[in-house]
Amino acid sequence: MKKTQPATARGIKVTPQSLILIMEDRQLEIAWEKCSPRLAAATEKERLAAELSPGGYGIHWPLIDEDLSVNGLVRDAS
Repeated sequence: MKKTQPATARGIKVTPQSLILIMEDRQLEIAWEKCSPRLAAATEKERLAAELSPGGYGIHWPLIDEDLSVNGLVRDAS
């Protein structure tokens, strides 16, 4: 069985409507409602505090203590 590499992001952008993952080969826009209930209910200030992990595998929102994997976001956006 072939093992696939987990999805990683090179960067992120935050808009009032969505999270944009900047991948190696594309950009993926995900509505806050599809990210998580906590992010859907968060304020713009809380969403703007997003921190991409150094390896690009996860995103942390310290103001609401939310952590999501890039792999899971990509999978759930499909």
